[in-house]
Amino acid sequence: MSHLLHGALICAFVFPFITAEQQRQRVGWWSASMLRRMGIALHSEGVPRGTATLLVANHISWLDILAINAVYPSRFVSKSDVRRWPLIGWLVACGGTLFIERERKRDALRVVHQVAAALKEGQTIAVFPEGTTSEGHGLLPFHANLLQAAVSTGTPIQAVALRFSDSRDAVSRAAAYVGETHLVRSVWSVVTASQMCAQLKWLPPVPSEGVDRRELSETLRNQLLLALNVKDWRSADSRGKYGSDV
Repeated sequence: MSHLLHGALICAFVFPFITAEQQRQRVGWWSASMLRRMGIALHSEGVPRGTATLLVANHISWLDILAINAVYPSRFVSKSDVRRWPLIGWLVACGGTLFIERERKRDALRVVHQVAAALKEGQTIAVFPEGTTSEGHGLLPFHANLLQAAVSTGTPIQAVALRFSDSRDAVSRAAAYVGETHLVRSVWSVVTASQMCAQLKWLPPVPSEGVDRRELSETLRNQLLLALNVKDWRSADSRGKYGSDV
């Protein structure tokens, strides 16, 4: 809790007076520190492409954002519900998150324009094309809508394969934020897990200029399936909870 409050103080009294790059550095430091405080090791393989990139990742938990930010701080697209979470929602917004109302189909177009504008400015934007979380044993179908922002701006897309493990499971059940799990219960499961490790694998960037977004979606999804060696869940039967895309 103290680290959350520390983050809030940074957002309120430091962010208004520092540059965007300095803000990114603070976000990276804070995220890495939060993982350590929860007893989560971090292992990253591969190289983030850097600025002006659209990141896509499989989605397991709220931990995904901390893990990615700890390696390469990015702006995320998240469902609007997260903005209403006490304190955490404000911190996420302070970090530059773009919020989308998944219930409103037309809202996707608004966010596509926002993402495209950010990419043109050289920013890195991260999305979760599955649109919701899973337990980590498979990959749900991708929603290609937000990939249009990369296509429109000719921005390369980089996939990031995420996995959490612990002393009990190679694919940690404690990390998954799925079903009707309450956030407090999820946090408790994470901090009481033994030897949890966040594993990230940064895959080769894929060019987007002149490519159909659905074709891109399949290419990126196949990259992640191969990197994670998980099941191909083409049905939407196994839906999660913390959706961040459409």
